Amino acid sequence: MITHYGYIDGSGEYYIVVDSDKCSGCRKCVIACPEKALELVTEFIDLEDKTVAAIAEEHRKKIRYTCTGCKPETQQTPCISACPSSAISIVWNPR
Repeated sequence: MITHYGYIDGSGEYYIVVDSDKCSGCRKCVIACPEKALELVTEFIDLEDKTVAAIAEEHRKKIRYTCTGCKPETQQTPCISACPSSAISIVWNPR
């Protein structure tokens, strides 16, 4: 399951994307995030509970501002670099 955390508004589209099929719940992205925007959550996926990375609720509607310091337009953010299974990606298209 692929989950998009973020939003589209008049200034562009801003999402952190987590692929729960790839995410092992290793926590490396959570540790690497300088803004503490990522957390581990347990979700019911494919008929079982699975611990995966997610954007914390308080950051979801302001992801553009939370993540801008990591320069997401480069696709080389700390969370992406830390993820050994390439479960995190970014959609960052300012207008």
